[in-house]
Amino acid sequence: MNIIRLDETLAEQAAPMAAAFRVTLSAFRGVEAKPNVEDGKAELLDFLRSGYPVFAAEEGGSLAGYLVCRIDGGCLWVEQLYVREEYRRRGVGSLLFRKAEELAASMGEETVYNYVHPNNEAVIRFLRSMGYQVLNLIEIRKPYRGEAPVARIRVGNNEFDY
Repeated sequence: MNIIRLDETLAEQAAPMAAAFRVTLSAFRGVEAKPNVEDGKAELLDFLRSGYPVFAAEEGGSLAGYLVCRIDGGCLWVEQLYVREEYRRRGVGSLLFRKAEELAASMGEETVYNYVHPNNEAVIRFLRSMGYQVLNLIEIRKPYRGEAPVARIRVGNNEFDY
C-alpha cells in the first residue's frame, strides 16, 4: 500500500469515495442520501485548487481511501478521512492518518486536529486507538426546516437534541 499525493488527474478516480463520504455524513444526521460522484469530484477539485494537501492510499492502481488536510493558523486539521469498505480494518486509515501526522510534524506541530460527528463511533474508536482525546468542542445550530432530532446527547452538564 502506497500513500500518494492526490492531484487533479486523480480526482475523478477518487470522486466515488468523496461521494460516499458525504452519504455517510448525511446518515449520521438521519438523512438518506445517494452518492453524487460529480459533486464528489467538484469538492475534491475545490480542495486541491485551494491548496489543501490531499493524499490517497493506492494499491495496484486502485485507490483504497483518501485524506484531506487543511492548514489553518499553523494547525493541521483532518477535514475528511475515508476508506473504501473492502479496505477497512486493514491499516489503510492508519497509514493515511500517519501521513497527516508527518505533515504536522514537518510544520513543527505535535498533533493533528479533527472534527468528528458524535455518532461516528468508528472514527472515534479509530482516533482513540491513535492516541487522540476529546479537545472540548461542540457545534450548535438551529435545525434545518423539516429536520427532526434523532437522539439526545449530553455534553458536560448540558443536554441537547441531536
